[in-house]
Amino acid sequence: MKKVFVYLVISVVMCSWSRAQSPRIVNIVNFIRDIEPRDPDNITKDVLYQTVAKQIELMNKHQLGGSFLLQYDALMDERYQNLLKKLPKGIFEIGAWWEIPQPLVEKAGMKWRGRYPWDWHADVGFSTGYTPAEREKLIDVYMADFKNIFGYYPRSVASWFIDEHSLNYMYEKYHIVASANCKDQYGTDGYTLWGGYWNQAYYPSKRNAYMPAQNKEQQIPVPIFRMLGSDPIHQYDDGLEHARQGVITLEPVYPKAGGDSTWVHWFFQQLIKGPSMAFNYTQAGQENSFTWSAMSKGLEMQFPLIAKLRDEKKIRVETLAESGEWFKKQFPVTPPTSFTALEDVNDGNKKTVWFNSRYYRANLLWEGGTLRFRDIHLFDETLASRYEKTPVTSNECMFYTLPVMDGYLWSKQGSYAGGWFKVMLNGKEELLKGGTPVVNDKQKGKLKIAWPLENISGTLYLEFTERDLLVYLKAGSDIQWYVDMKQGKATSLPFTSIQAGAVAGNFEEHPYIVKALAGNFEQGKESIFKINPVQQKIKLLMTNGK
Repeated sequence: MKKVFVYLVISVVMCSWSRAQSPRIVNIVNFIRDIEPRDPDNITKDVLYQTVAKQIELMNKHQLGGSFLLQYDALMDERYQNLLKKLPKGIFEIGAWWEIPQPLVEKAGMKWRGRYPWDWHADVGFSTGYTPAEREKLIDVYMADFKNIFGYYPRSVASWFIDEHSLNYMYEKYHIVASANCKDQYGTDGYTLWGGYWNQAYYPSKRNAYMPAQNKEQQIPVPIFRMLGSDPIHQYDDGLEHARQGVITLEPVYPKAGGDSTWVHWFFQQLIKGPSMAFNYTQAGQENSFTWSAMSKGLEMQFPLIAKLRDEKKIRVETLAESGEWFKKQFPVTPPTSFTALEDVNDGNKKTVWFNSRYYRANLLWEGGTLRFRDIHLFDETLASRYEKTPVTSNECMFYTLPVMDGYLWSKQGSYAGGWFKVMLNGKEELLKGGTPVVNDKQKGKLKIAWPLENISGTLYLEFTERDLLVYLKAGSDIQWYVDMKQGKATSLPFTSIQAGAVAGNFEEHPYIVKALAGNFEQGKESIFKINPVQQKIKLLMTNGK
C-alpha cells in the first residue's frame, strides 16, 4: 500500500545530440497529503510537512525544478501554502493531486463515507466513487479554493487514476494541460490498471481515461503521463500467481530498485540509450507519506545523477505542465513510442522492447537467447470504462484493455504464456535462438528490429507501425518457422473464433479482432493458436478490424 505522496515528477526529457527530435523527459512530481491515518503515531502532520521541506531543499541544492501536487487537505493547510508560494515560478509548478478527503466532500455538501478523514479505498478516496454530478461539485470546490489561494487554476491534475468524466470536465472548464496516472499494475494497493499504453503518455478516450483514443474527435486533449518509472524488464512478471504485483520502480523507498544505485544507473542508461521513437519519459520523486527518513537515501543518490544528465544535455527536466504543453504542440494524436532495454541489470540475460501506439501495445522479451511476445493488447476508444457514469461500489477499481497475449495473467511460475518464436528442425519443434537484437527508430513512425539467429542461418526482422505488426525471415534456405501463442496455465481465455484470416475475441462484453494481412492463423493442439508465415512473412492488422 502506497503511503503519503509528495511526488517529484521529474520530467526528464532527454535531448541528446543525435536525437533532438526524440527527447528524454523526466518530471519530478511531488504530491502532498496532510492526512495519514495508517500510522498516526509516527507519521504526524509535522513529519509530512518536513518531508516536503526536505525535498524542496534537495531540489534547490541541485537546481532541479518540478511539480508539487496538493491533495485538498494539504491545499487548505497554511503551512504548505506559505512554503509553496515561495518557490520560484517557471522552475516549480503547483498543481492538484486528485484523491478525495473528508474536508473536500463535506465542503461540496455531501456526506463523508470513509473510515478515516482520508480513505484510500476506490469508492471513497477517488472520483470513481462518486456520480458524475458529484464529481463536478468536488472539482468546482477544489478549483475555487486553489484559485483563491494561489491566484490561478492548476494546470496539472494527477492521481493514481482519474475517471474520464472528471478529466474532461477539468479540461473544458478549467483548461488543465496535463495529467498523470499510475504505471501498469495488477492489484497493487487495490488498483488494477492492466494492458494500457506502457510508459510515456497518451490522449485518453472520452469514454475511458485508461484507454488511448484512436481519433482526435474522441480524445480528451490532455496527455496522461504514466508515473513511477517502471522497470521495463522485471516489473511485468513480479508477483506472478499472487493477488498483487510487487513494485520495481524508480521510487526511492524500494531498496532493490529506486533506492539501489546500480539499478538507478541502469534504468537511466536504458532510458537514454534505447530507441524510443517520438520520445522517452520517466517520473521521479516520492510521496510525502513515505517520510523523509525512508526516501532520503534514494533521493540523495538520484537527484545528483538527474542533474548531471541534464547538464550533459541527455535529459530535459520539466514540470508536468511543461511536458503536457510540449506534447500537445508535437502530437495531434497519441504517437507511436518505444522503451528499449537491451541490457539487463546485474548482468542478467533478459532484453526487452515495448512498443505503443494509439491502436495497440506489444512487448518482446528475449531470455537466454530465445524470444517471445510477452504481451499484446489492443486499444478501442469505444470500450467504455466501468465507471464512466456509475460509481464503483467496491473498495477496488479495475481498468483493462483488450488482450491478445497476456504473459502475466495467463502464466504461472515456470510456465509462461507468450507468443514463442519456433522453428522445425529435423522434424522437431525448437525455439528459435539468436544473439543480440539491433533496434532502429530512425524512420519516423516505425520501429525496426533485426535479430541474428544462431540455430539456423538467417535473420528475423520485426517492424512495428502504429497500425500493424510485421515479422519476416531472411534465411539461406526455406525454413519452417512460426509464432506459437501458448498459455502457461489453465485459465479462461477471451477468444471466440480462430480462422485462417483472423482471430476474434470478446472481453468486458466488447468484441475485437486481429486480422492477418500476410500469413495465417491455425488452431493449435497444445496452444491457443499458431501464426504461420506465408512466403516467410507474417503481417497483422492491429486496429480492431478498422
